[in-house]
Amino acid sequence: MIVRTTVKSIQDIMRQDVGVDGDAQRISQLTWLFFLKIIDDQDQELELTRDGYRSPIPERFQWRNWATDPEGITGQKLLDFVNDELFPALKGLQLTGQPGDRRRVVRDVFEDAYNYMKSGQLLRQVVNKINQVDFNNLDERRHFGEFYEQLLNDLQSAGNAGEYYTPRAVTAFMVDRIDPRPGEILFDPACGTGGFLSCAIKHMEAKYVRTPKQRTAMQAGLRAVEKKQLPHMLCVTNMLLHGIEDPSFVRHDNTLARPLISWSKDERVDIVVTNPPFGGKEEDGIENNFPTFRTKETADLFLALIVRLLKQDGRAAVVLPDGTLFGEGIKTRLKEHLMEECNLHTIVRLPNSVFKPYASIGTNLLFFEKGTPTKDIWFYEHRVPEGQKAYSMTKPIRLEHFQGCIDWWGGKERKGREETPQAWRVTAEEVKARGFNLDIKNPHAVADDHGDPETLLAELARAEAETATYRDQLKAILAEALAR
Repeated sequence: MIVRTTVKSIQDIMRQDVGVDGDAQRISQLTWLFFLKIIDDQDQELELTRDGYRSPIPERFQWRNWATDPEGITGQKLLDFVNDELFPALKGLQLTGQPGDRRRVVRDVFEDAYNYMKSGQLLRQVVNKINQVDFNNLDERRHFGEFYEQLLNDLQSAGNAGEYYTPRAVTAFMVDRIDPRPGEILFDPACGTGGFLSCAIKHMEAKYVRTPKQRTAMQAGLRAVEKKQLPHMLCVTNMLLHGIEDPSFVRHDNTLARPLISWSKDERVDIVVTNPPFGGKEEDGIENNFPTFRTKETADLFLALIVRLLKQDGRAAVVLPDGTLFGEGIKTRLKEHLMEECNLHTIVRLPNSVFKPYASIGTNLLFFEKGTPTKDIWFYEHRVPEGQKAYSMTKPIRLEHFQGCIDWWGGKERKGREETPQAWRVTAEEVKARGFNLDIKNPHAVADDHGDPETLLAELARAEAETATYRDQLKAILAEALAR
């Protein structure tokens, strides 16, 4: 594939540059460059198809006017242009205040972006390689979109950047079960690189979008926030690749920085799909925005926010760790609140290896609907395919691995669910009696047979005696050697 070859050769060029250190910087550098190329290709198409359309980027800084000539500026002159003119101009774009102002998209992307490259000659080589991709060619854009997904996957090995990536099989399954439609407001309050958004767009395009009016309604219903600069930039670029003309709905902000009570009724949403960061702590003061659930634990705060943000009959699919299920204190109050305000109808329990290699933690997919209290919760235990010990980088989870759960689900109304070796039902009263501990193991699972305890103890004693014998022999050999 020419796109894959092109991007690989770009990365090889960047590895020669002393200023670019590691995968995270390399991907960040790649993204702002590709962003400028993608938005310029999109601008040129819009200029032909839409009367009076003007690019959000001043003419001198449009990709076509400084980057497309392979013999154009290079060396120190190119570095000076990028660092001293291009970046300041894009960071300081004046907004028009009009709806759909693409200047906001550009300014937000470059707000905290940085040119890491120190060699103007190598930067020119990178720019020339990027010019080989035509983002108005649907086939090339599709191939690049597939490779872009792989780039996002590569963030797993880019230090802390790995926290931004949710396996695409998981996002696709969650979106499929939530079934968003054009016209509904869909929100991801911790959107990372935009995996849930891109899955939602693909889902709606495949099932519901047939007219320009439906496409407009789909785009108008998308909402997202991302706190960190790199995933925000990746997400905006991801939206452009999916044909979204105005990705300004992806805000660079901290959703938790607002007091919970300040979210008004007109900001309520139909759908939330998200994988909030877990294991992290928010900065001092954030917990004061959540007086009823005063905690610094990020996942807990997001769960409280999601319950608040859903409209009546709104629905949500959220990734949460095992710790939320069995946790006490604030977590208990939060789970009680969730079950009072919403129908927590399904919890899909995932094996620890789903998020490997950068995290080995038990995770769960919680599905709930706002408006009626929980009466029963169905649990479904997702298992690694037969013949495979765990998911891994070479054998990751795939959407077809969820087919058993999809077949069991019972359609939109969740009709005809039955207990199986992987599925069981628990009443709200049982959960309450457990102190709202939702860490409920599969009652149908056969406990592992670890053998007879007396036999195991005898084998342990025998092994320890054998170890002691070897240790004594080793001591004798060393003493003899030292005596010579």
